[in-house]
Amino acid sequence: MTNQVSAANIDRERLREQVASKYTDVASAPEKGFHFHTGRPLAKMLGYEDADLDWLPKSTLESFAGTGNPLSMGRLNPGEVVVDLGCGAGVDALLAARQVGPKGRVIAVDMTAAMLAKTRIGALALGLGNVDARFGYAEALPVESGSVDILISNGVINLCPDKVAVMQEVRRVLKPGGRIQVGDIVVHKEVPQDAREDIDLWAG
Repeated sequence: MTNQVSAANIDRERLREQVASKYTDVASAPEKGFHFHTGRPLAKMLGYEDADLDWLPKSTLESFAGTGNPLSMGRLNPGEVVVDLGCGAGVDALLAARQVGPKGRVIAVDMTAAMLAKTRIGALALGLGNVDARFGYAEALPVESGSVDILISNGVINLCPDKVAVMQEVRRVLKPGGRIQVGDIVVHKEVPQDAREDIDLWAG
């Protein structure tokens, strides 16, 4: 028997503000230090190749704050349309843009303006004209329905209280036969409802 887990009853706007504030700090002051790992040391721990990290702009890599390596699940194909849900500073988006090539496209979505700015700056520094950085939320992606070959995400879905809504959006934007490659945090034990509704635990 499977228990139905209800969405956390929290102030979504307040949560977004707290998360955006934290990741604005990661973008603008990566040397500050955080309770989670960041930058190249984290990318190395998660299995990114040195050759890929060396290719990225330093300003992109220093603000990396993922939880996995979605691109390790399989290379992207030339010409594909990719959505990076919660692109952050752009590590995965820029690497994806190189893999899909000039005939492909990466739509990098994030709700933190400072992170989106880093993604745009990184794409410009690398001469990547196929990266489209857009402001948006995981529950309401600014992407046309049925237009995406593959959706990638790295450490973002765990920050969304309504994961059903997120996955409905993922399904909406994917083409028939589209795929997902996600690196994230998974909890193997049920989290009590009061903990799910503690906004400070969500924002970390």
